[in-house]
Amino acid sequence: MKNIVLCGSMKVKDEIVRIQSLLLEKGYNVLLPVECMEGKPKVIASRAHFDRIVDADNEIILIVNATKNGINNYIGPNSFAEIAFAFYHNKIVYVLNDFYEPYLDELEGWGVKELHGSLNNIEEI
Repeated sequence: MKNIVLCGSMKVKDEIVRIQSLLLEKGYNVLLPVECMEGKPKVIASRAHFDRIVDADNEIILIVNATKNGINNYIGPNSFAEIAFAFYHNKIVYVLNDFYEPYLDELEGWGVKELHGSLNNIEEI
């Protein structure tokens, strides 16, 4: 089964953990931004997670773009950087929900795929 690297704002880490559980039930290997979740310094956490993203065994990146501070489909600057990094390294990138409007041009242009809230869509695309 394929590996999926989860990314997203630490303000929605409960949602990230929930998505991890659902993906594990489907048989995926799931990698979390562990260092971020543990509150390690940004420089350490980001480098460790970028290493996960570019690892040859990890071909799918899933951005958990949940509602944050009342903003639907939110993608913060760190998650956007992870998307750009994954795109550059030819990874398959999904967003859990719909595109975050401020980044629409880049997300579409880089071939990011929307799951519209359904993890079943990973298998369909």
